[in-house]
Amino acid sequence: MHDWKSELDALVAETMAFAKSLKVEIERPRPHPKEVDERVGLSLPDYGASERDEIRKRVECFKAHQERFMREREEYADSLLRRIRPIT
Repeated sequence: MHDWKSELDALVAETMAFAKSLKVEIERPRPHPKEVDERVGLSLPDYGASERDEIRKRVECFKAHQERFMREREEYADSLLRRIRPIT
């Protein structure tokens, strides 16, 4: 039982050493103005603005979608009740 634990520890140590040896820099992609014009209705993230503004915009968009869904559900329920009431 001790053998597999030592092999696992050696594998983890080797993996950690490999991961530390890598230096990866991630750059955020900048949208091309031509692509933005072609995609009407789609909004690409603005990487120049602060993250707080981006989060605020996404929350506002989410709330708008939720309100639209709630309004559509209420309208559908009202239409069903109007159709059912004459039958009963």
